[in-house]
Amino acid sequence: MKQALAKALDDKGYTSLTSVQEAVTAPELTGKDLLVSAQTGSGKTLGFGLAIAPGLFGPAEVLEPASAPLALVIAPTRELALQVKR
Repeated sequence: MKQALAKALDDKGYTSLTSVQEAVTAPELTGKDLLVSAQTGSGKTLGFGLAIAPGLFGPAEVLEPASAPLALVIAPTRELALQVKR
């Protein structure tokens, strides 16, 4: 995990990843499509963010401003869309 991302998680109070987050960040899954089904509150939203992070960061240690969208996240409800935005 990129140091800047690990620091951001630490700053937000995360001390460990949930089992869903651990699963989707497994190195052998990098660049693969994922389908995850888990209970509410299991950490899926953050997990998906962590899963796409390597592709967004590339070799860089920090995420530079982009001139175009880097990812598209589709959420089934307005409430989840707002959570993903945060």
